[in-house]
Amino acid sequence: MERLRLGLIGCGGMGTQHSTRFAKMADRTIVTAAAEIQPQRQNLAAQQLPGAKIVSDYHDLLNDVDAVLIALPHHLHHRATLDCLEAGKHVLLEKPMANSEQQCLDLIAAQQCSGLTLMIAYCMRFHPLVSRMKQLLDKNRYGECFQVSIWTEQFTDAPEGHWFRSAQQLGGGQFFSHGCHYIDILLWLLGRPVRGVHIGTNLCTPWMEKEGTSNATLEFEGGRLGYHFGTWGARGSRLRYSIHAHCETGLLEAAISDERLYFHQGTTTQTLMECENIKHTELELAHFLDCIETEQPPLTDANSALQGLRIIWRLYEAENQNTMADLRGLELGAISQSQVKTKYNLSDR
Repeated sequence: MERLRLGLIGCGGMGTQHSTRFAKMADRTIVTAAAEIQPQRQNLAAQQLPGAKIVSDYHDLLNDVDAVLIALPHHLHHRATLDCLEAGKHVLLEKPMANSEQQCLDLIAAQQCSGLTLMIAYCMRFHPLVSRMKQLLDKNRYGECFQVSIWTEQFTDAPEGHWFRSAQQLGGGQFFSHGCHYIDILLWLLGRPVRGVHIGTNLCTPWMEKEGTSNATLEFEGGRLGYHFGTWGARGSRLRYSIHAHCETGLLEAAISDERLYFHQGTTTQTLMECENIKHTELELAHFLDCIETEQPPLTDANSALQGLRIIWRLYEAENQNTMADLRGLELGAISQSQVKTKYNLSDR
């Protein structure tokens, strides 16, 4: 089978991380081109992607690829994704999808008009521990789940003038940029949200214009609760990256940093799964390739991604108003595809 020609747009940050993983998919895809404006990163990309065409302007690689992975600063997602879809290229787009609802709807409309694959890189859905937790919760293996708690503790800074520090370019703060992963996971595990509250602060993360530390609590249909604590100011951590699901008969713990899935009941602990050296971003890329080949919608499609961002925007708004957020009816399913195409005509962007 002929390999799919893949282009990488943005070779810093996540782009750098992705470029070291393409070799695992070498039987299915080949990176034929990469775009990066910074000379130092261009040189690094040339080393990491031997044989790939390296360009400064992503428009110059579109004739050399069938699909692209976009890993640009958030405020550049909208324009680049539209250009690639209009050029007939499948797109794997790093999260978050875009920095406004209108921009997200533009991308959804472009995807629907083109019939191409547009997948949002919510890689945590592809983590084996999270996938197994989802299977166990769906089967009520340990009884009804009534609480899912997620912790993401890390230290993340950037030099003065970096786009990362700008709330406008980032799209918000830590909750929007990183917490979107875990709002997506809570939706995936717990279903339809009802209401919620968010409190954030940039205390001890003064480089952030908006919050560098975030606490969000959501109520879901049936009385289930979800919680996410995230910080970019952790100078030390015990929980690091952890997901806890409290069920009627015990606690499921996905210890992401330790690559283990545990079941705790009373004073006993059972190891359910180990997944050393399994990279969920590689499983994510494999799913993207599967979707292109089968023409099936991605697990992390643009519609579900927009619902998660709508929740974050609604929580931000309620936080500013010192109220509880109503999170009902934020699914894109409430708007038909024909309505999206009509109301959000690409010529109006």
